Amino acid sequence: MMPDTKPNAASDWFEHALPEDLLRWAFATFGRHVEMASGFGVEGVALIDMAARVHPDVRVFTLDTEFLFPETYRLMEHIERRYGIAIERIRPELNADEQEVVHGAALWTRQPDACCKLRKVEPLRRKLSGLGAWITSIRRDQTSARAVARKLEWDAKFQLVKINPLADWTAKQVWDYIRKHDVPYNPLHDQNYPSIGCTHCTRSVAPGEDARAGRWAGFAKTECGLHGAEPVNAPVQIQPAV
Repeated sequence: MMPDTKPNAASDWFEHALPEDLLRWAFATFGRHVEMASGFGVEGVALIDMAARVHPDVRVFTLDTEFLFPETYRLMEHIERRYGIAIERIRPELNADEQEVVHGAALWTRQPDACCKLRKVEPLRRKLSGLGAWITSIRRDQTSARAVARKLEWDAKFQLVKINPLADWTAKQVWDYIRKHDVPYNPLHDQNYPSIGCTHCTRSVAPGEDARAGRWAGFAKTECGLHGAEPVNAPVQIQPAV
């Protein structure tokens, strides 16, 4: 049974809920004021498949940095055709050429945090300012910053409810789901790219390396700034769909 919709509704129910049940609750509670963010990694496409099964009108957006792999762009088109959805591309205020004029060439090689802020964090902030909740596909075992994520939490950075249905899943569970439901995924995963971001800041990993070792190689950086270690035990203020 799903919990009643009321302020401070975070409870053990959410932590033990199946991803599909949590998605149903999110869509029923927030209506068109909740959307799913996806970078189209393997977790992201699995969650899109789940959401489309329980709510065919799921709204999905992605942060198009303009530096994504061709395989990622092709996967997005495949997902749109398969599920009959239109993925909203959220782009930075500065295109690649404009960023070079303002900040110099190859900012990602000098200040990757600044590049991520321009091309991902600030575009996301603008997008989320019009929502009551967002859905992500992060898992706790991906990075130390994500280890404290709850399935339902207050996002202090962006000031809205954050829903992480796969927080307690393992990589094996995700891949088992992908294979069971024949979900399309990025072929780069089969070429030793467990985590896929921008072309400039992503490489394949060697056997035995951490799954995030291919992101921002050479820097002490494993996150782009979207999923920081913000306090997660603040009251969750839920506004029902109108």
